[in-house]
Parts: sequence; C-alpha cells; structure tokens
Amino acid sequence: MTSSRDLAGLPLEVPPATAKKFEKLGIRRRFDLVLHMPLRYEDETHLYPIGALPYGRPVLVEGDVIAQEVQFRPRRQLVVQLEDRSGTLVLRFLNFYPSQQKQLAKGQRIRALGEVKRGFFGDEMIHPKCRAVHEGEPLAGALTPVYPTVNGLAQPVLRRQIQNELKRQDLGETLPPGVRESLGLATFDEAVHTLHAPPPEFSLRQLEDPLLPAWQRLKFDELLAQQLSMRLAYRARRLGIAPVIRGTGELDRQLRASLPFSLTRAQEKVLAEIRADLANPHPMHRLLQGDVGSGKTIVAAASALTALEAGYQVALMAPTEILAEQHFLKLSAWLEPLGVTVVWLSGSMRKKARAEALASIASTPVLLAVGTHALFQEDVAFRQLGLAIVDEQHRFGVGQRLALKEKGREPHQLMMSATPIPRTLAMSFYADLDVSVIDELPPGRTPIVTKLINSSRRDEVIAYVDRTCAQGNQVYWVCPLIEESETLQLQTAVDTHVQLGEDLPERQIGLVHGRMKPDEKAAVMASFAANDTQVLVATTVIEVGVDVPNASLMVIEHAERMGLAQLHQLRGRVGRGAAKSQCVLMFDTPLSELAKARLKVIYENTDGFEIARQDLMIRGPGEFLGARQSGVPMLRFANLEEDIELLEKARELAPDMLARFPREADAHLDRWLAGREQFLKA
Repeated sequence: MTSSRDLAGLPLEVPPATAKKFEKLGIRRRFDLVLHMPLRYEDETHLYPIGALPYGRPVLVEGDVIAQEVQFRPRRQLVVQLEDRSGTLVLRFLNFYPSQQKQLAKGQRIRALGEVKRGFFGDEMIHPKCRAVHEGEPLAGALTPVYPTVNGLAQPVLRRQIQNELKRQDLGETLPPGVRESLGLATFDEAVHTLHAPPPEFSLRQLEDPLLPAWQRLKFDELLAQQLSMRLAYRARRLGIAPVIRGTGELDRQLRASLPFSLTRAQEKVLAEIRADLANPHPMHRLLQGDVGSGKTIVAAASALTALEAGYQVALMAPTEILAEQHFLKLSAWLEPLGVTVVWLSGSMRKKARAEALASIASTPVLLAVGTHALFQEDVAFRQLGLAIVDEQHRFGVGQRLALKEKGREPHQLMMSATPIPRTLAMSFYADLDVSVIDELPPGRTPIVTKLINSSRRDEVIAYVDRTCAQGNQVYWVCPLIEESETLQLQTAVDTHVQLGEDLPERQIGLVHGRMKPDEKAAVMASFAANDTQVLVATTVIEVGVDVPNASLMVIEHAERMGLAQLHQLRGRVGRGAAKSQCVLMFDTPLSELAKARLKVIYENTDGFEIARQDLMIRGPGEFLGARQSGVPMLRFANLEEDIELLEKARELAPDMLARFPREADAHLDRWLAGREQFLKA
C-alpha cells in the first residue's frame, strides 16, 4: 500500500512535454502542487452594471455583443461593443485570433473580466478575459485563484491538477504537539484549502493580507523548513574531519613587527575566533564580514600565517582578476619578506608561467596561492591544502566554491564579504555558518562626504578634480556598465580618458579596465599608487580591493544605474588617508523611482549595515544574495523584514524539534524541501 508520504514524492501524472512546463515552475513532484500558491485572485462572484463600473480594479460584466470590427489604425486591433440594460462598453484586443472573433461575434452573450479605463470613445477594457454564457447562468461561489504559470500551461490545467492533489495528499500536521496552538497558527490543511479554494466569505482584501492566518502558517512552515535544513547542514559539516591547525606564532610576530599599524580590537577578536576554529578537527565554515576599509585583508593574512606555520598550504580566491592581483601584490609585500612563497594563478597567464605556478602548487608543502576561479580548475593539484579563503564569496556560484573545497578533501573555509549582511538575512540564509564581524574601522580613516550632482554640471566637477590634484591629492573617475554591454562600458571609459586628458592637460590621466593585460593593469595601478598618475579613469573593476591612501575624491558617472552595494564599495576606495575625502555621484535625469530610492539611501547613510538593510528592502533577498548562483533556496512566501517575529520563532523551534521530535522534523523537511537537498551543500 502506498503511504501518503510516498504519494507526495511521486512524479506528476502528465505528458513529458507538460512535465517540463511544470518543472519550470519548480513543480517536480505531486506535493509541489499543494505548495504552488495563487499569485492573485479574480472576483467572478459579482456582476457590475456597465453604466456604473468602478475604475482601477478588475470587475465582471455581462452583456450582448452589439458590434464587432477589425480596425487598422493606429494598428490592427479587434474592437467589440458590449451592451447591457445600463449602457455600453468597448472591449479592445490588440492581439487576437479567429477563434476570439467567433466567440465575440455579434449576438453572442458573454461575460468579460477586466479593468475599466477611460478611452477616447468612452469606457473600455483592454484584453479582458471573456467567455460565452447563457442568460441567468450562476456566478462563481468564491474567488477564483490565478497561479504563476508559463507559456502553454493554462490556468484551468493548473487548477485541476492542484485540486486533485488537495484531495489525495496527506495535509496533516508536521509541527510538534502543542506548537501550533501556542503560536496561534492555523492548521496546515485549513491554510492550503483557504488559499487554493477560498470560502465565499473571504474578500480579495482579506486574501491579499499577509497577516491572514493561512499566509502566516505557510510563512512559518517555510521559515522553519529553512532553519531545520540549515541546522542539519551545520551539523553535517561539524561531523567532517579537517586538519587540526595550530601555528607557532613566529611568522605572525614578524608580520606585526613589520606593519606600520596595529590591529584593532575588532580585528583581534575575529582573528581569535578564526584560530579557535582552525584548531578544531572539524572543518571551519566561517563568514568574515567587515565594512569597506575595515581591514579584512590583514585578518586573512594573519589567518593564512597560522596555517602556513603549521605546515599547510593556503588558497585565496577572488572573483575578479584585478582584485586577485591587488591581494597578490599586498600579500606578497607582507609575507615574502618572512620567507613565505606566494604564487599567482589566473586564467590569463601565459602557458609557461602557468605551468611553473601549477608545479609549485603541486610540490611546495607550504605556500600561499592567490588567484581567480583558475584555482579550482581540474589541472590544479594542491599538495596539502589546509585553508581556503574566498573573498567576496557571494559572487561565486556554489559549484565553484565546492570545487575549491574539494581540492583539499576537507579544508577549513574562511569566506569574506565587504557587503554587510543584514541581521534578518544572516539569521535566515547564513544560519549554517559561523559569522564574525569587524565592527570598527581602523583609526585615521576620514569621513567621506557624498554629493549628488546632475551630469549637466560636469564642467564644475572637472574643475573640482583639477583643484583636488593641485592640492596634491588623487582622483578616481569611474564609468559604470551601460546598457549591460561590456563593449559600451569600455568605450565610455576610453572616451572619458581622452576627454579628461584634453580638459586637464597638466594632469597625468591613467586608464584601467577589464580587457587590459594583467601586466598593463598592474603597471597602471602601480603608477597610481606611486602618485605618478593623478587621475585614474576606470570601469567598475576597481570596486573592491584597491587601497591608495592619497586618493581623496571619487567621481562616479551614471550613478543612477548602479546598485547600492556597488556604490558603497566604490565610495570606500577613498577616505583611507588623512585628507578630507568626497564622493561625487553624477546622475542623468529623469530618474526612475528605484534610482531615486538608491541615491537617497547612499546619500543619507555611510554605515554599510544600514545600507545593506535598505538594499534588502528595495531588492529583496533573491537579488541581494545573487540567488541565481548562491545555491540558497529563496523564500517564496515569507518576507524577512515583515516576518521577523515568525523567523525568530522558527529559529527557536528548529534545534528543539531536531532533538526531541526528529520524526516530525523529517516529515516537515520532506514536505518543503524534498528534492532540493543540493541547496544545502554550499
């Protein structure tokens, strides 16, 4: 006999072509249909007289077609006149088929559902949903659900499949006894039936209310499934075996003696947390957060020294070649005087240099390898990898991070991010990681003044750049990505470089972009670091990792086209020395509402965590995390800002449920995450 749980996991009983359409919606097994919730609802329970139609919301009308015409100006369209006892209404179709013309022929009685607008010839509906009816045909008894779908998968098919599964599936409780009652939640059965087949007494406003008990139950269950899965992933990682790494402290003492600064208390605190993890026999999975300029690189260097002192290799991977090069140059300057071998590996290396780097990585027992994604390609063989450091970890896909991890069987992992993670996001999507935060900036960092300037005042900005250079300081001039085209971005940077050279003939103007050869980029950056170049024109390749204390002005063109995290990163390239620093955000008008919101946030805030929180509110967790590559299953129902109380309750319940109610925990995870276990391996 097939149990209800077995039934839930069975594949859909549909043709292969239809199954592919369902899969695009994330529906792979029968129970997924139960969790495929309506996007909205249509009210076909009430007919409105044509002569008294409200504007601004969908309404249902019924009448007789009194005229039909295909018009060709200003474009081909089908125009239908519908009449009831109170008046007439125009139905306009910009795209139509012969079958629609037949359905809407003169003399037919139809019902049309759509939003009424004021047209040139009176009230009209554009592309309403229509069907033929008989006079006196009863109305729907409840609101009609409208589901997310794909082309070729009609609403009636979805509704039929979902209603079938609601009858067949076990919709019983997976929460431990008493939990639902103590939290005041609806039963699961009641919740899904309310949302899929709303009783007649429910209004549109009620069903769209996120505080509706049915929605609250689904949100809580979803958050609980996420918390349970993250806890299990954390537990599984703790069962792994990793090398016990304890350094002698000698290289660390030598490094500190050579530095012109001391580590802050926050840096010392997170370094102690990392070293405690390295000394454990299970793999470290720690996320190191720090705002722009907080000093994550020196913490990474000190962590690497601990592994190197213990006789292990270390890999540091960065998402872009220019950032990886910056790390390589800085770490080489710090560590090579201590006798540490630092190796560079990137995809653009020449064959001979690459072969030498690969040989060194394969044979040298103690070394630091710095590079891009080239570090985890198949031909890279580490001799004894003990620690993998991933900078800007959110930019790498799950597969890339796993590939690097597998280079050392089970090395310790330190992931770094200069994009602060809001508390709610950390509680939710990073619940399986240990998190360290550098929550103070090193002394001597000067506040950065942010200015918003219309691009029509470009000449004034150029004059200010000239004055800044005359005072002995340096300037970044950033040209962002335009129309998603790397070619256009490059051309804009090249054109700006030429134009600034003409406008500022007494200044040395440099240019750096992603298509330059590594040695060319290194030469330009070295010239800027040495103050031989006063103005550096760049694409957004300089977003992270560049540290020139003498640079006091950052000019960003088309700032309205950039994200908050990127703007904050770029702004953080200045303010690293004693000079008063400014960031000028030039924008074009008119501004979209989204652009206005972003520029307002970056203008009013300098704290990275507050900017990240606002960014999360504007974009949502999917875009913030880079969901397409993060490997983290996105929340479908819960909202991290609005549902913080539910998240807190789910977070409290998860460990207790795993410890005391493992059967219920298994059933809950099977209901919500079956078939998605790959998300837990990142």
